Amino acid sequence: MRAVDGVTSTPMTPQRSWWGVVIAGALISAATAPGQTAGLSPLTDPLIEQLDISRTDISFSYLIGTLAGAVALPFIGRGLDRWGARKVILIAVLAFSLALMALSFVSDIYGLTAGFVILRMAGQGTLTLAATTAVVKAIHHRRGLAVGLVSAVGSAGISLTPLLVERLVSTGGISLAWRIQSLAVLVIVLPMILFLPRHESRPHTVLPQARTTTAETASPGWSTRDAARTPIFWTIAAALAATGMLSTALAFHQISILTTQGLTTTEAAANFIPQTITAILATLLVGGVAHTLEPRLALAGSMALLAGALCFLPFITGLGLAVAYGLILGAASGSIRAIEPIALAHYFGTENIGGIRGIITSINVGSTALGPILFSLGRDLTGSYAIPSLIAATIPLTVGALALFSPLPHRTTEQ
Repeated sequence: MRAVDGVTSTPMTPQRSWWGVVIAGALISAATAPGQTAGLSPLTDPLIEQLDISRTDISFSYLIGTLAGAVALPFIGRGLDRWGARKVILIAVLAFSLALMALSFVSDIYGLTAGFVILRMAGQGTLTLAATTAVVKAIHHRRGLAVGLVSAVGSAGISLTPLLVERLVSTGGISLAWRIQSLAVLVIVLPMILFLPRHESRPHTVLPQARTTTAETASPGWSTRDAARTPIFWTIAAALAATGMLSTALAFHQISILTTQGLTTTEAAANFIPQTITAILATLLVGGVAHTLEPRLALAGSMALLAGALCFLPFITGLGLAVAYGLILGAASGSIRAIEPIALAHYFGTENIGGIRGIITSINVGSTALGPILFSLGRDLTGSYAIPSLIAATIPLTVGALALFSPLPHRTTEQ
């Protein structure tokens, strides 16, 4: 055994240090950007013009792609537990890259929809799930900090992608943008696979546990079925779904929302900056102290931040208040990103964490497809975003209350 950066790694895999696994997970997460909403948003208007389709057409196409991708994630999660992250990531990145390349030849809405299905399934779903799950399984010393770093770097990379994609489209067109992204994900992801352990499901493949949790040491890891029978499992799922649905809705309609509140289009677009800053800071902070937090309290805190942003939105009257809104919303999104995998590992262990997170992630991805449509309908019915945002605030408030009162999980079946 030898020490690397103050932690111990096995002699069998010296290159797979704590930092090696974290960097691999972070860069793989960032490479999912072409399949994320942020990465696809600069292509929306050019695709509408090039394919001669309506905004409703492309929105519905995106909805189908997102929901289809979500349905597959529970099965992909079980595949992670059975075959390991290396194999799953390899298959996913090849499918992801081929889909991006194929989209450069798309000429109608049907081809675009098929492409969206694979992008959302392989990129936004599988690679994100596999990268963070690999880190959760492989790292046991300061796991919360590791997950926080992976999520923060991944978020930063995704946040920068719209600027890069917009530049590619303006200089070379949509086809060039798709093709360069296709090559980029292969160049980034394939080398990173080598830094992931071959057998991350074994408890001490990479690092020994510095501080074990009761859920992981008292007995073997929970099965997916038994975990899904506990109230805390569905509370975590609800918290992630609430954040996914509402933050996606707010991001999708951000220009319209903030210009309605008196900001210019440029000021509204720039509000993504404070959101990104606090999302990264919150992810790092919560991840760094996750081992000292009771996950239920952390979930409730994240939901309170999300409800606060929604309640604050109708009162925005200028740039300063808009920045405050962005800071709160970013903190809500960043904190839940760090809490979710840590809470699941804390309560259910890591033996079957892929299958457990597969269900949770499927619910989250599906929720992101619904948020923009619900907010749009709410605006059509009420004439503004104020009432829909206040009504939507009751969702995280309810979930936060459930988190506070959810009982700790107890096994009801023999393992």
